[in-house]
Amino acid sequence: MSHRTKFAAVVAGGLITALALSGCANPAASPGDADSDDETELRLGVVTQLSSFAPWEASWANQSPYLQAVYDTLLRTDADGTVVPGLATEWSWDDSRTALTLTLRDGVEFSDGTALTAQVAADNLTRFRDGTSENAAFLSGMTAAEAPDDTTLVVTLEAPDPALPVYLSQNAGLVGAPAMFDAEDAQTSPIGSGPYTLDAGESVVGSKYVFDANPDYWDAESVHYDEIEMTFYGDPTALMNAVKGGQVDAANTQSPTQGADAEAAGFTVQNYEQNWTGFLLSDRDGAVNEAIGDVRVRQAFNHALDREGLLEALAGGLGTTTTQVFSPNSAAYDAELDERYPYDPEKATELLADAGYPDGFTLVMPSNDFVPESEFAIYAEQLGAVGIDVEWESTGDDLFGRMLGGDWAAFSFVLQIDPTPWQTIQFSMLPESTWNVFQASDPEMLELAETVRASEGAEADAAAKALNEYIVEQAWYAPIYRPYSAFITNADTEAVVQSDNAVPYLWNITPAN
Repeated sequence: MSHRTKFAAVVAGGLITALALSGCANPAASPGDADSDDETELRLGVVTQLSSFAPWEASWANQSPYLQAVYDTLLRTDADGTVVPGLATEWSWDDSRTALTLTLRDGVEFSDGTALTAQVAADNLTRFRDGTSENAAFLSGMTAAEAPDDTTLVVTLEAPDPALPVYLSQNAGLVGAPAMFDAEDAQTSPIGSGPYTLDAGESVVGSKYVFDANPDYWDAESVHYDEIEMTFYGDPTALMNAVKGGQVDAANTQSPTQGADAEAAGFTVQNYEQNWTGFLLSDRDGAVNEAIGDVRVRQAFNHALDREGLLEALAGGLGTTTTQVFSPNSAAYDAELDERYPYDPEKATELLADAGYPDGFTLVMPSNDFVPESEFAIYAEQLGAVGIDVEWESTGDDLFGRMLGGDWAAFSFVLQIDPTPWQTIQFSMLPESTWNVFQASDPEMLELAETVRASEGAEADAAAKALNEYIVEQAWYAPIYRPYSAFITNADTEAVVQSDNAVPYLWNITPAN
């Protein structure tokens, strides 16, 4: 946290030194207090440029701080992922779990002075569903968003979606003022009801954004700074130079290996996990490679991987080995499943022989330029040791298109982990899921998935856990580890990292005192 003093230019240097050494805000001051001499400022380093301030075009994850500064969301989540009130104070499902009714709080105004109403919230949801956000699919199942009165919002779905409350706490739930809807400058001039307003005069589009505290914000306790400056750092060297030069108070990092440099500069490093890395064994019907269609071969693939060695070699030990793709924070996670496929080359060889491949088989997988060549060499060495002879096919810009088009039976990749089981299921397991690239369909998995989707509480949790156990046993994937992400703070700043998001939510970054 830096310390800005309004009258610093005209007071004696000794006083300035005293204020600087205090390293904290005036305890009598509060954000947005115009009569305060001291103003608190947060200088936040951000590793992704803002795509757009228009809610219907908005991204999330690394871009969430930009958007949370100026907008509210219909719901929020606590740091542990628990859904809590936002603009909506209450919400409930109907018996079919296809209609969610939300009660909006009274008295909320946008920065242009117009009032929040349920109709405005409904219009925002419809615009997001029909907009160009990369996450517009979050609301693809929404058939209607209606406002029976000014504080009641009803969202109707074509089928149950237990992840909807989480989506409404992210970019799908952002609410902008009606004046933005047809504004030509909506991408750069936000009009929200959030805790801060954009200072366009001090900002540089694409590089630096400055936000001033909203003195009339309805949730004053979540406003911790008078001003927040967010600066984009496009490469690791630039970010570390800013850290060492004292130009940022907090930042997420491009790599957990930057943590050592940050600690040397006096920063505190918090590691957390938001992705898994490993292999998708997608060709479970054996369409491209018959061998991968045999569960024993997929299990052999898993036993061939020395996960501890790979974590050390590829990520400096900064992560957690795993054999499952669900988040440890989700109801589907079972710690015992991480022991399902210990490193066992002999077992792998036996399984291949049982499957009819005593002499092994050849597997073609894609390589690319943005992953070090040494990584592919290590994979090939470990798989080759049990009889899986990997031929790497070099790719370029066509990698994603060919991968999603089913050109390869298996491939290495990094995928996100989501806070809810349904999000993970929807992302890569259903026949229509993006990362189920062969649209494989499994009746037992589909039955469990439907229970997760249509039920709640203990019944849904039990189905999620059973589904996870089933796909681990069927070896749909060969996960290796969850790599750490790192968030760093200086001595004057504290942060609580957010479950399953790239950066802490803005209200959880606070002055150290």
